Amino acid sequence: MKKLIPILIIGFALQSCKNKTTKTSPAETPAKDTLARTADVEQRIIYPKTGRKAIDFLPNAYEIQYEAEGDLNGDSLPDIAVVLKHKNLKTRQRPVLVLLQNEDQSFRLDKVSDIAMPIEYNEFDFKLYDTENISIENGALNIKLYGKDNAFGTFRYFGNDLLLTVIEVYYRGAGEQEGIKYDLVTGERSTTRTEFLSGEDDPKVTESTDQVKKERRLFENTSITGFF
Repeated sequence: MKKLIPILIIGFALQSCKNKTTKTSPAETPAKDTLARTADVEQRIIYPKTGRKAIDFLPNAYEIQYEAEGDLNGDSLPDIAVVLKHKNLKTRQRPVLVLLQNEDQSFRLDKVSDIAMPIEYNEFDFKLYDTENISIENGALNIKLYGKDNAFGTFRYFGNDLLLTVIEVYYRGAGEQEGIKYDLVTGERSTTRTEFLSGEDDPKVTESTDQVKKERRLFENTSITGFF
C-alpha cells in the first residue's frame, strides 16, 4: 500500500502537467471568417419557387420597392422584375428578383441578385442615389441610377443565363466629368472626358474608343456600381 501511494501521486502530477500544456488546435477552434460565413448562411433568404403574383415571393420583413414588367426570355409572356427593400433596416441589401411567367400565368423564380441594385443608404444615413429606375424594354432588364455619379446597366438572356451586356458610368469630379460605356458582347469601350476650364465658355471634350476583352458577367454576381 505504501508503494501504491507514491505511484498515484506521480500519476496525478503527470496528468496535471498535461492539462496545463494542452492547447486547442487550430482545427478545433472556429476561425472568425468561418463564423462570419455561418452567420451569413443563417441570414440567407429562402424564396418561394413559384407564385401567382410578385407579392407571393416576398420574404418576411421585405416589401417591393420597384417593379417592372415585360418579356425577358423571348416567349411572348410578360415577365416581372422586382427590387425588394427591408421594411426597417435601410442599410440592408436590396435583392432583385426575376420572375418568369409560365403558360398558366403563374410565375417561377428564375434569378436572384443581392448586388445588382446597391444598398439605398450607407452607415451614415446618406442616400447614395437621388433617382433609381428599373425597366424591361425590348427584351432587356435596365437598371438606372442617378446621383453625384450615374450608373446604367443592361441585362439580357442568353439561353438560361441573364448576362450584363452594356454598362455605362459617369463620374463627376472637380471641374471635370468622365463617362465610360462598355459593350461586353462586342468588347467595345468608349470614353468621354469633359473638362470645364476656368474662363472658357465651352468645355473641352475628349473622346476615345478602344477594343477590350469581351466579358461574361452573370446577373446574380454583378454590381453595376462596383464594375470599374
